[in-house]
Amino acid sequence: MPIAGIKTLDERSRAVFQHIVDSFLISGEPIGSQTISKLMGANLSSASIRSVMAALEDMGLLFSPHTSSGRLPTDLGLRIFVDGLLEIRGELSQGEMSGIKERCSLNGRSFPKVLEEASSALSGLSECAGLVISPKTDAPLRQLEFVPLGDGRSLVVMVSDTGIVENRVIDLPLGLPASALVQATNYINTRLSNSTVDEARTQILQEIKEQETELDILTNKVVADGLASWAGGEEGGSLILRGQSNLLQEVDAIEDLERIRTLFDALERRESVVNLLDATREAEGVQIFIGSENYLFEHSGCSMIIAPYHDEKRKIVGALGVIGPVRMNYAKIISVVDYTSKLIGKMLD
Repeated sequence: MPIAGIKTLDERSRAVFQHIVDSFLISGEPIGSQTISKLMGANLSSASIRSVMAALEDMGLLFSPHTSSGRLPTDLGLRIFVDGLLEIRGELSQGEMSGIKERCSLNGRSFPKVLEEASSALSGLSECAGLVISPKTDAPLRQLEFVPLGDGRSLVVMVSDTGIVENRVIDLPLGLPASALVQATNYINTRLSNSTVDEARTQILQEIKEQETELDILTNKVVADGLASWAGGEEGGSLILRGQSNLLQEVDAIEDLERIRTLFDALERRESVVNLLDATREAEGVQIFIGSENYLFEHSGCSMIIAPYHDEKRKIVGALGVIGPVRMNYAKIISVVDYTSKLIGKMLD
């Protein structure tokens, strides 16, 4: 398979480099010149291959973990290899695509539940950890509606400007007439559109306090309670992680285990979510961070493949991807992440 990023190398150097990377992704072990010579059908002697490997090491593409051992690709070497895969990515089977569609469809579920399922699907298909950064909760309101449920309760349905639909249940004041829910719905939708949840709540509470609304006391309470059920949420997107245990399966050394745990702790912090989402804005489509290329992974021995998803206005509202060992199956996972991000984006369209 040709690799676009090393076209400047001659054919012999590309072939040797390809065998070393392929072997690393399969076994994680260094490979020596004699083994490569056999794989290449003895077209090159071991001495010639050692010379090529030394040149690739001087270029920063390979390194030797031990004296007189074989070679492994560096993070730079993997970056060059992976850049080629972005142009020549693997194809998902029809069954894999159908499985992702089924798991990531609404089917009566809320959008946050779909995102949780997407994270689990990414983890299952990649055998790594799946992550989804959910949309920010401060998007402007497009519509809010009160739907009576009976038994003194109402469903509050909010549709954000990004197309996200979520529901909350509130208790209704005793003696509230049926028409009050219609009045409350109309009041919000005609006067408080294009405001965030917090902005809407602040404005209406001020109007109620100053008795400037056109609604009666009970209806005022319904409006205030409905908006209050949405306020006080997270200050931005949240991170959904699934399959973290997959990253621990091949960890043997205690220090490696501690590095993975440190990574998980960092991912749980608010600033990490913001930084990951910001990283997806640097370029369109799938992005890959290998080892030390991202501060979150520089000591964990992990890589991340991530892609943004957009709302109907092509605005990036979230991202999803996979965290796995540096020697993950890049070709397949790139395709899985790309397909899933586009599928989620279509829901928001």
